[in-house]
Amino acid sequence: MSPAVPPAATSHAAPPPPAAEPPPPPRINVFSVAVAAFALAAIASWPALRGSGRDLDTWGNVVRFVGYFFPPDWSVWPETLSALAETFQIAVLATGLAALLSLPLAALGARTIAPAWVRAPARLLMNFARTVPSLVWALFGVAIVGANPLAGVIALTLYSLGYLGKFYSDAFESVDPEVARGLSSLGASRVQAFQYGLWPHAKPLIVSHVLWMLEYNLRAASIIGYVGAGGLGVQLASYYEYQAWDKVATVLLFILALVTLLDLLGEWVRRHITRSLGVQR
Repeated sequence: MSPAVPPAATSHAAPPPPAAEPPPPPRINVFSVAVAAFALAAIASWPALRGSGRDLDTWGNVVRFVGYFFPPDWSVWPETLSALAETFQIAVLATGLAALLSLPLAALGARTIAPAWVRAPARLLMNFARTVPSLVWALFGVAIVGANPLAGVIALTLYSLGYLGKFYSDAFESVDPEVARGLSSLGASRVQAFQYGLWPHAKPLIVSHVLWMLEYNLRAASIIGYVGAGGLGVQLASYYEYQAWDKVATVLLFILALVTLLDLLGEWVRRHITRSLGVQR
């Protein structure tokens, strides 16, 4: 009698039980509340769009006013180029000083670095610097050192402190602090933990913010000259007084060219910094 043949083993194991689906996200979260609050604020702000109540030819006024700028008066290019160079110097010096001075201020205002009793006054100082418009800071600078480019450097440095300090603090807080804490536990000092734990990861953001601030200060330095703080503002004020819009067009085209060059340079710098950090990792 032939032995009994055992039943054939199944070639495939039993399928695992289906994984539990993650719970659906809550219907009400911070993002939805923020969007709803902004929508309500926009609706409440609608009366600000009311006009003068007069029957005006709006598009006709736009076409007529824009026509005053063409063709640009290129005869003013020598003085425009000289004033643009002074404007660039004001913007570069103010941005450089603010970029350096903002580092310790931002560290004192970062939640992941400083205690609350230090963070609160640092944040208040940055808020105050951002609250005062750059034109008012320019009046402050002119009152201190007189009507000259130094007043513009002082004004834009103080104004940039508020923005770069805020941007730096946000960049520091976006970095995982566990790396710096791990270095501290291994015996690294606070400066070393910051230098090797936080700074390499925050550097691309900080460089991007500094380049943005330089571009902003270039435009702001073109305006603060209205109150005597140097730069293109002095030239623009005289052209505006005499309604020489074709000369204003020339100045604006020079500013556009410089801002475009800075934007291309900033994109190149950010790309290379990000690439170098990726290679290091």
